[in-house]
Amino acid sequence: MDIRLNGKVAVITGGSTGIGAATAIEYARAGAKVVFGDINEPDAEKTLNTIREEGGVAKFLHTDVTIETEVAGLMEAADTEFGGINLLVTSAGVLRGPSVRIDDFAAATFDSVIDVNLKGTFYALKHAVPIMNRCGGGVILCIASGAGVRGGSSSVAYGSSKGGVNGLVMVVENQVSSMNIRIHTICPGGLATPLKLGQIAESAKREGQDPDVAVANARKSLGDPAGVGRVLTFLASDEGSYTRGQIFTR
Repeated sequence: MDIRLNGKVAVITGGSTGIGAATAIEYARAGAKVVFGDINEPDAEKTLNTIREEGGVAKFLHTDVTIETEVAGLMEAADTEFGGINLLVTSAGVLRGPSVRIDDFAAATFDSVIDVNLKGTFYALKHAVPIMNRCGGGVILCIASGAGVRGGSSSVAYGSSKGGVNGLVMVVENQVSSMNIRIHTICPGGLATPLKLGQIAESAKREGQDPDVAVANARKSLGDPAGVGRVLTFLASDEGSYTRGQIFTR
């Protein structure tokens, strides 16, 4: 099946690495114009170069998703540059405090994870939905996790934040369905992303193990973010219009 997103404008948060970068590249390959935000500018340039070398169209904007005005600016940039928003992927995320027990977990660490993973998703939805509504509808894909949705996590904060994303989507789904906006919670499994590999290394250090060995061993079983990017391309397309609810991937 040749999945096409021709004529679509996509906004992706956290688009410099991992699932966000893989999705930006796949969307551009399918014909979408891509606007992505991140605080990681060096890797953003790599993603931009990949897209442009393949003949795709993309724009990067430095975006801290914990700052509402910057998220609003990302959405406005897509609207101004390309005339609207049809697709939104909220991929910006952090994992902090792996393997720390609840009674030792710092409140500041908890807050920092909630601010990026949950509040950042809230800001993105808040500022993208009105533009999507004006454009006649669209598709929103919010990256959560199996953690906090149907299982636990190595981090108290991470599991809480991803469970919150799932709850947010369930509430917003009823609000946007009349706008012809389809929204899904996406729950990826174990992937070789910087986020996951960093968590493995940090947990190994905490347990007195060699982090390099732990990461090398983990890579043997972890999936490729590009595979999730292809799933998200299908979901964003007209061919994916019959799907509903939570989507679990490898």
